[in-house]
Amino acid sequence: MANAISVMSPDGGLSRYLSEIRKFPMLARDEEFMLAKRWKEHEDPEAAHRMVTSHLRLVAKIAMGYRGYGLPIGEVISEGNVGLMQAVKKFEPDKGFRLATYAMWWIRASIQEYILRSWSLVKMGTTAAQKKLFFNLRKAKSQISAFEDGDLLPEHVASIATKLGVNEDEVVSMNRRLSGPDASLNAPMRVDGDAEWQDWLSDDAQVSQESELAESEEKSLRMGLLEEAMSELSDRERHIMTERRLRDDPTTLEELAAQYGVSRERVRQIEVRAFEKLQKAMQAAARERNLVND
Repeated sequence: MANAISVMSPDGGLSRYLSEIRKFPMLARDEEFMLAKRWKEHEDPEAAHRMVTSHLRLVAKIAMGYRGYGLPIGEVISEGNVGLMQAVKKFEPDKGFRLATYAMWWIRASIQEYILRSWSLVKMGTTAAQKKLFFNLRKAKSQISAFEDGDLLPEHVASIATKLGVNEDEVVSMNRRLSGPDASLNAPMRVDGDAEWQDWLSDDAQVSQESELAESEEKSLRMGLLEEAMSELSDRERHIMTERRLRDDPTTLEELAAQYGVSRERVRQIEVRAFEKLQKAMQAAARERNLVND
């Protein structure tokens, strides 16, 4: 398919690339459906090309979310474009959702695999827990306002470990790795240039229509997967998961321990186990819908 689709590359200059891809119009739902059918049934390269180019802005938007890993943003975008082409190739228009919703999964997967291959973490191995921490630690820290450099406070370590379902030692280790020079936003983008990574931070005040559409549909899709997966939990697991992770103001372990007449540690264990079951159920449901690649 790569030979059939000519996708613009950011290698010629990021600013110019971002300006050029804005010229490609969004596709209406009916138009997108017909193009997808043309590609699926006849492998029409023009149809595939239009679907790809109309979503290049979405790739750039997602790629900007992976800034700060010490990799050229142009290469990150290029990897995202590869994921987009894979999404177009496998897209099933009859399933009812838009290409943008489906493509987000592939774009993120392609970018994440590229980062894991390139970043220094790969020298130390990448278990499932390390991957989870690698891509979620910064967000978890921001949610508890742990913005300071250096080691995390013990209570922050415990909170993040519980939230991400990993042990505290892994949180401490990963935080130290991500606080190193590999992840500095002040690092120069090129050895011979003055531009820093933070110069390319995306303007969140200017959200593209593609991003709004895809994020809205993805949120609905994820909520559907979550509701389906929650049915796999016992009543107690479902209640603890809801109270601990789905409320804006989570119930404390002490309060839940008092409700169930068990220890605080026992509640934490149930929460971690329920979270793992929920993840597996959601991944299985997503695979059934062809939303993730194995």
